[in-house]
Amino acid sequence: MRFGVTLPNAGYGGEPETLIALAVEAERAGWDGVFLWDTPYAAAPDEPPPSFADAWALLAAIAVRTERVRLGTMLTPLAWHRPWLIARQAATLDRLSGGRFTLAAGLGAPPDEGPWFGGDEPDRRTRAAMLDEALAILDGLWSGQPFAFAGDHFSLREVAFTPTPVQRPRVPVWVVGAWPRDPASWPRRKSMRRAIRYDGLLPNVFDRDGAPVFDASEAEALADLRAMRDWVERERPDGGPFDVVIERELAPLDAEAKRAAAARWEEAGATWWLDDAWWEMWNHPDDPEPLRQRIRRGPPR
Repeated sequence: MRFGVTLPNAGYGGEPETLIALAVEAERAGWDGVFLWDTPYAAAPDEPPPSFADAWALLAAIAVRTERVRLGTMLTPLAWHRPWLIARQAATLDRLSGGRFTLAAGLGAPPDEGPWFGGDEPDRRTRAAMLDEALAILDGLWSGQPFAFAGDHFSLREVAFTPTPVQRPRVPVWVVGAWPRDPASWPRRKSMRRAIRYDGLLPNVFDRDGAPVFDASEAEALADLRAMRDWVERERPDGGPFDVVIERELAPLDAEAKRAAAARWEEAGATWWLDDAWWEMWNHPDDPEPLRQRIRRGPPR
């Protein structure tokens, strides 16, 4: 299993140099990846305005200050972007980092973020269709071959996109998949099938009523992950390398407990554990030192 940190590019993370320094610390401490939240987030009128920094600009700066760690978004809501711009940004970052970029993609958070920046908020079904089209456009553009696309939401005249990413056949793409505990709810299988066409799964679990599960015990969550792993192994077309990515907080555990937890999740099928550092930022919004100390302790090898 590989270990990454999800750094908070809000609060003190809105200061670029602070987050760049934390990313450099993560590489020195032996972490395998550094990931940033990609969102146009801003405060609602009745909230205090947060300090926030752009993930793509930060990742570019981190790319030139690091040599080894994998860099990525966590995650990019493609329905809120022009996919050809994401294709260009991702290819540039991949070349800048020497082939270390991963794009995590999904529908985006619940629908109170998008409309703040104009336009109507597409419903979940529409965003899913936009995600499918955007992923197809990324694949076509990153091929470097002449490519055109005409969809219901995005259209692109024939172009040849160069330079291509360093990584071939594309930048690795991790995609959110919705896993229903109720077998009768398999209409959501479509999002799982979308994920297995790409390079990794970001699991979301839904209960029998169709609501997302946020409070599962570790035993329940491990059982869900084993079921997903078994399904992926049966259904994935080519059976090649495939990541299963979990985001969980490591901070409350001591070193031995962290290693034991990592072993349980690896046995269940996880290939990446992203330490969710957002809680440190919410608990200490003006002080990066607790997160810095947590990063310096390194991953639970």
